[in-house]
Amino acid sequence: MSELIDKLVCENLKGLTPYESARRLFSVGDGGQQQIWLNANESPFANEYDLDDARLNRYPDCQPQGVLRKYAGYASVLPEQTLVTRGADEGIELLIRSFCTPGKDKILICPPTYGMYAISAETCNVGIVKAPLKQDFSLDVEAICASKDEVNLVFICSPNNPTGTTVDTKQLRAVLEHFADSALVVVDEAYIEFDWQHNWASELKNYPNLVILRTLSKAFALAGLRCGFTLASPDIIQTMLKVIAPYPIPDPCAQIAQQALTEKGLDRLETQIQFIAQQRSNVKKALSQFQQIELIGDDKANFILFRTPSKNQLMKFLVEHGMLIRDQSKQLNLDNCLRVTVGNEQQNQRLISLITTFFELQEATQ
Repeated sequence: MSELIDKLVCENLKGLTPYESARRLFSVGDGGQQQIWLNANESPFANEYDLDDARLNRYPDCQPQGVLRKYAGYASVLPEQTLVTRGADEGIELLIRSFCTPGKDKILICPPTYGMYAISAETCNVGIVKAPLKQDFSLDVEAICASKDEVNLVFICSPNNPTGTTVDTKQLRAVLEHFADSALVVVDEAYIEFDWQHNWASELKNYPNLVILRTLSKAFALAGLRCGFTLASPDIIQTMLKVIAPYPIPDPCAQIAQQALTEKGLDRLETQIQFIAQQRSNVKKALSQFQQIELIGDDKANFILFRTPSKNQLMKFLVEHGMLIRDQSKQLNLDNCLRVTVGNEQQNQRLISLITTFFELQEATQ
């Protein structure tokens, strides 16, 4: 770092390690071979959409009304309870910027969980309190509630990334009620389409401090679109609108999002969710046959978490053969854990074939 940059950079950024996204860890051209991307929880489907270029010379609406109304209808909430953002990640940042004073306030997270809650807080110079999940990956409600009046935002991911577990309803109610007069409880439902019966949108009317994050990146197969949603009371939405960028959603993104939320799009969504669920079951069954692999957590999303003492060697072998999955071993209580996204049938078969070959070679050299 140059002397000038070192002098000018914000103090809270000097020690910050950026979030290691799938594309930062592996670029498209790495390895010079065909790569299979099972490390970012993306959908294996690439669906077709139509685009109208008639308005590309104009700035887009801050909140495209067609998208807003359709998503509100899909989520069974009101449009005024809905905010469209650049992925759920922008929703996380907007909440922190709206409700936490830099250098003063704090958020609470429950590791192991999605890394962007902490990254966004650190970027905004907001403190972080940790209430780790229990050994079975359930909430430690007592530890969370001990931070009352210490935090402004409580982030809870359900289904949780990377454990694939759903938060118990009674536990979440207890947290919402405990923080009713002191903090917003943010439930990240990025993977909720894979566990729809546990979505919390209908509870917005009962809990004014409840905020829900959603995305089109996962089940909707639109990770490249960067379109997310925040569901909350109108007062919370209006506060977040004070800090959102003037034109957050490009017009082509709005067009595609609106098409994805039509009846046709939602029918396709359901079909693809069922396909992924079946493939997930197949992959879990295959992984469970390896004595060196232990399945971890649950399967309420589009990925599988497993532990193996050969984590480093297996990861290296898979990468060398163009199979990219995610190392989660740096996370709390996830020693030797790898996470694999459920792909299409051919990709999943290739994964299992490579893992089989790896353990056969390992056994042969012992």
